Amino acid sequence: MSRFNTRTARPAVKSPVTSTGETARTHQGGTGYLRDAKSELFLLAVSNFVGQDAFYEKGDDRDDRYERLVRKLAIEDPEWTAGLLKWLRGDGNMRTAALVGAAEFTAERLLQEAPGYSRQVIASVLQRPDEPGEMLGYWTSKYGRRLPKPVKRGIADAAQRLYSGKSLLKYDTASKGYRFGDVLNLVHAAPASDKPWQGELFQYALDRRHHPEDAVPPESNRTLTAHRELMTLPVDERRAVVTAPDGAERLAAAGMTWEALAGWLQGPMDAAAWEAIFPSMGVMALARNLRNFDEAGVSDAVAAQVAARFADAEQVARSRMFPFRWWAAYKHAPSLRWAHALEQALNHSLVNVPRLGGRTLILVDRSPSMFPGYGFSTPNKSDIPLAEQAAVFGAALAVRAEAPTLVEFGMRSQRVDVPRGGSVLRLIEKFGRIDGTDIPSAVNAHFDGHDRIVVVTDEQTRAGWFPSNAFGYGGMRETAIDDLVPKNVPVYMWNLAGYKAGAMPSGGRNRHCFGGLTDHAFRLVPLLERGSDACWPWEK
Repeated sequence: MSRFNTRTARPAVKSPVTSTGETARTHQGGTGYLRDAKSELFLLAVSNFVGQDAFYEKGDDRDDRYERLVRKLAIEDPEWTAGLLKWLRGDGNMRTAALVGAAEFTAERLLQEAPGYSRQVIASVLQRPDEPGEMLGYWTSKYGRRLPKPVKRGIADAAQRLYSGKSLLKYDTASKGYRFGDVLNLVHAAPASDKPWQGELFQYALDRRHHPEDAVPPESNRTLTAHRELMTLPVDERRAVVTAPDGAERLAAAGMTWEALAGWLQGPMDAAAWEAIFPSMGVMALARNLRNFDEAGVSDAVAAQVAARFADAEQVARSRMFPFRWWAAYKHAPSLRWAHALEQALNHSLVNVPRLGGRTLILVDRSPSMFPGYGFSTPNKSDIPLAEQAAVFGAALAVRAEAPTLVEFGMRSQRVDVPRGGSVLRLIEKFGRIDGTDIPSAVNAHFDGHDRIVVVTDEQTRAGWFPSNAFGYGGMRETAIDDLVPKNVPVYMWNLAGYKAGAMPSGGRNRHCFGGLTDHAFRLVPLLERGSDACWPWEK
């Protein structure tokens, strides 16, 4: 009899999130599996909304763990850590965690007198024009007003890249502790060599900060001069600009944002105001204001133009919105006129979700720790709890799979019907809420010769207790997920919360763990099943 050359034989492949072989207990008392420092940092980084409590972990403890891991790896493997932080702010779209990580990376390398990397890391995580000021705010509040050279130079590099007339109007506001002028003063940023106009812009930013009554925008900057002209109009003439045939063009030319428009008009944002400003709004701003559009009575013609932008795959990609944000827009929009476009946008944002062949068991965690309340928030302190984020991914995978078995679980579990050709948004609405967390029992109840298992969860499971032998004799014993699934069947654990102990080993032997709120990791599933090793998302 052949022992190795069988139909179920698979090439041995590796994935980056790797267990050490050490065990601990999950927060629910099940056997947990510890990971190496890089894996722990990655899973925590992609789910860490700095300063916010998780269900099982206080925000301060969570932040301390994150900082310790960053500082450890800043010395042990600075190239890897620099790659993580750059990706985290880029494709990972995690702003605060990337900024804090870059600061702590730099602080540790300065402490250890380790040269290199720091300037580039600081610059790489500053991707929005208000972030040089954010970095200064974090650094000075923790380490004082003295700015080391890598911090100064990294921030100066970012200021050269990010500062423009439009960004100054949007982000250089009196509510900020560090204005553009303060940043320029403290880091001594010079104009970029390929942007000679920045000299006048930087001087104007300094004047706005120190002598606002005398600050005059440079004539060479059309956005700033157009904005100044609008600001000088009497209040009773401003609404006429909004309703004029060229109103939208004038507002766009002056760099007017929707946030600033209501203050400029000194009155309500009615339909005319929204219809004049919406061409200047980004896709994310549009998605967040659908309720305002409906309540103001924006016309169906304008609504169709907004919907067309949601249906545009390139615009959705540029927005870098998390997939669950499209579900949030759908959930909060009063009118159904947005529904189809939001379904299209969600599908565009989940473009990497594979169409898995064969039979796929998909387990979606709906336990209390995945919801806000109970005295704690979720790691993402938003109106979309982890349970709904998990449902977005589980539903998307199920709708695309050839033969899915979709299950929601807590202490008990139940199947969720997946209609052929159905809507992801409608499927998400079918999920409920279930007390307790028991992943092994859900696996035991629903695994039936599937080709693979995907679990979307925070991994904090209770122990699974099952008879110690097939006949039920000898009492009950604790049984982990790994014991319940044949070794030739891949199990993909999707970690949404970044806790230290995982629910199963990972990194090889058909046991793999992914993390984060984007669908990037779904690219790895087909790769692993084709017999190729998977690497970190910033590595090629």
